[in-house]
Amino acid sequence: MISYKRDLENVDWEEMKATLTQDKFDNGRSPEQLRASFANSYATCIAYAGDRIIGTARVLSDGVCNADIVDVWTFSPYRHQGIASTIMRTLLAELQGQHVCLFTDDAIDFYKKLGFTKKETCLELVVGKWLSN
Repeated sequence: MISYKRDLENVDWEEMKATLTQDKFDNGRSPEQLRASFANSYATCIAYAGDRIIGTARVLSDGVCNADIVDVWTFSPYRHQGIASTIMRTLLAELQGQHVCLFTDDAIDFYKKLGFTKKETCLELVVGKWLSN
């Protein structure tokens, strides 16, 4: 069973680091740096299969008009099961009226299915009506 947590209570940052490394998605942050990155975010979502972390994403936002989505990842054995879609839709629901950017060269078609449009500098999407939040 897949579950989704919005808070950061009891996150095993060592496990997250190890799984990211195993899945070749590690960008060098230590477990403590991962904790700080997520704690300093506007919104987070972590997917679990039982007690194992299998997906993440977080939002950087001013809460008014601009947001960036970062650290979107699903553990390889769990891809193509709707986990990232659920994470993204959960986070996007909190960003009404905001211009959302996502910087990636991967999975462009996946993000387009969520409503993003490929632009020169990033994939972007305005959730709802601009500045209507």
